[in-house]
Amino acid sequence: MKDVEETMGVTEAAQIPQQRGELLLDAAVRYTEERHWDVFPGTWLEADEGKEVCSCGAPECAVPGAHPTRDDWAAQATGSAVQVRRSWQRQPQASVLLPTGRTFDAIDVPETAGFLALARMERWELTLGPVTLTPDRRMLFFVLPGASAKVPDLVRKLGWAPSSIDLKARGEGDWVAAPPTRYGGRGAVQWARKPTPANRWLPDAEELINPLAYACGREAAAARSRDA
Repeated sequence: MKDVEETMGVTEAAQIPQQRGELLLDAAVRYTEERHWDVFPGTWLEADEGKEVCSCGAPECAVPGAHPTRDDWAAQATGSAVQVRRSWQRQPQASVLLPTGRTFDAIDVPETAGFLALARMERWELTLGPVTLTPDRRMLFFVLPGASAKVPDLVRKLGWAPSSIDLKARGEGDWVAAPPTRYGGRGAVQWARKPTPANRWLPDAEELINPLAYACGREAAAARSRDA
């Protein structure tokens, strides 16, 4: 795993940033100005008896400090840097969330499968967009919008039932957390592939589905073997 991570630039990202307000604000503004992504503020972390808890107040929050604050979160999402600054001035510790289904969708796979797929993609010299690595050991590959509608059929054509492998696409009505957002005490969302001018143009889901589905299928087979 270490060699693959170094190849993908994760070694550089491994220093988990402190979630200071200025870092969150700066990141949110960069996403709007440099990538033209919509962003919106999510929940944040609060100290409670020596522990970090989610501002939502739920004791068993699945993603503490990294989810929307209200049901109409989609209406909060904006591509205006001015509005972004206003939002984070009101709550500097708010997580940075990105709606999917607008300028990009995201293909969500387990971390181990994601690193295997990344290595294959590099060998095949495939075009890649940004890729995030989350504290709950998931990798999200940014692709052109529309992926959520066609990924199930693409997976079937490759010979897998969509329910048999741990691969899903996040599209309209969903969101992802962006660096440097942290999930409680688990760590920060990091870039496995940072947004750069070179990956401004995103790949279509069809270009990446083969290595991603293969890697997820291989992981599913290994899990079945362990359970047998």
